Amino acid sequence: MVEIKSHEVDGFLQKQAKHYRVFIVYGPDKGLVAERASAIAALTGVDQSDGFALIRLDVGDIQSDPGRLLDEVNSFGLFGGEKLIWVRGAANEKPLVEALQLLGADPPQGSYVIVEAGDLKKGAALRKVGETNRSIASIACYQDDSRALNALVDQELAFANLRITPAARELLLNSIGGDRIASRNEIRKLVLYCLHQDLIDEQHVLDIVGDASATSTDEVVDAVLNGDVDAFLHAVQKVIASKTAIFLVLQSTMKQFHLLETMRLEMDERQQQPSQVMQSLGRGIHFRRKPIIEKTLRTWNSSDLGKEASKLQSTILVGRQRASLEADAAVQTLLATTLQAARRNRRA
Repeated sequence: MVEIKSHEVDGFLQKQAKHYRVFIVYGPDKGLVAERASAIAALTGVDQSDGFALIRLDVGDIQSDPGRLLDEVNSFGLFGGEKLIWVRGAANEKPLVEALQLLGADPPQGSYVIVEAGDLKKGAALRKVGETNRSIASIACYQDDSRALNALVDQELAFANLRITPAARELLLNSIGGDRIASRNEIRKLVLYCLHQDLIDEQHVLDIVGDASATSTDEVVDAVLNGDVDAFLHAVQKVIASKTAIFLVLQSTMKQFHLLETMRLEMDERQQQPSQVMQSLGRGIHFRRKPIIEKTLRTWNSSDLGKEASKLQSTILVGRQRASLEADAAVQTLLATTLQAARRNRRA
């Protein structure tokens, strides 16, 4: 079993990765999945500008042609040399799993295979084939913890020879973490903004850094809860333009509905008013958002809040299974929830 834990990845890439030909990189942090897959691709030494040496496949290509992956692995490049077959958007597709089982039993000699997948539950077929086969390296990518985020900040600041105050660092860390690429982009914006400064302080962070894990999505969530279609469309376009992963918006909205469901159940059980339950279960909510939350608690019941959270969860699953559908599915589901909230607010 070759399962690489998060804290082992850097050491694995430096010392052990060269001994493997097949890699499965998966997890809920799509930015980190993409970043680590790119790091592995660079280690193979295959020229990524050579269209005959690098073969990019979507998992749909393998579903429509089950023998495609093995054919690409076993074929020779037009000009010789090693090949890299890079598969994206994987979930638990049977043709892919079966091909990887064969490659695990008989590793390729002249090719590398990298598979990028979404969040795979323990016991999922694709995850299992990676974790139980000694010839396949399986790398899980979960959202960065504080240690990983600090290392990311240190890495980017070191390149620019910049320092940061402890208070500014804390503020920055609280504003990133939802997605590795989004987090890195926010740090790089800050570095560019402060390139001619000696020291980054809190005001610099406030001036330039959007919240890549929560605050950048709050505007969308609030528009959804308010039932404000124009505000929703404007906010979601800002998120897309900022390159923030759309699933973070879905995830934040789903978490908000789960919390609202819990709060509404508490209200019903204890016969409380929204303002009362906010004091116990809403202490982490920013004061500016509390009126929106209280209004939602008055206009939704717990059952409907739970159903809406389930719809959002289902849309997240669709995005993980079919990356090409993720953006459209996310916007459609969020818009439907916005319209539902608008109808409730009109009846209130």
